[in-house]
Amino acid sequence: MRSRGVLHVDTEILVPFFDVDSMQVVWHGHYVKYLEVARCALLEHIGHNYTQMRDSGYSWPVIDLQLRYVRGAVFGQKINVRANLVEWENRLKVNYLITDVASGERLTRASSVQVAVEMQSGEMQLASPKVFVAAVAKVLA
Repeated sequence: MRSRGVLHVDTEILVPFFDVDSMQVVWHGHYVKYLEVARCALLEHIGHNYTQMRDSGYSWPVIDLQLRYVRGAVFGQKINVRANLVEWENRLKVNYLITDVASGERLTRASSVQVAVEMQSGEMQLASPKVFVAAVAKVLA
């Protein structure tokens, strides 16, 4: 079982028409967008969003992304994307669970890993920047 992490944020999304194929099932690539929406909500909750990351001198590229599709979401379906913070001291790892809001049925699970890169030098950091670790510590306190 995947770790639920130390904190999580839930984001509800109503599947739009432009995300589905001719069978009215969400095209697999759009799930990455749903994960990003949830990850942004998680970072907002932490108090250190992408703008603050950039302003502190770091970019955070995704270096690993894994998805496991169980059942396809469909047009008009209300889904919940739960983003769980799993790791933050050396890298940013988030586990996700996408479920149907009405039934609670699991549709997709996923994980993403990002690392801090100092923007000025382009060097990948072996530890997360202190400003980010402090933001997580503050919300966990």
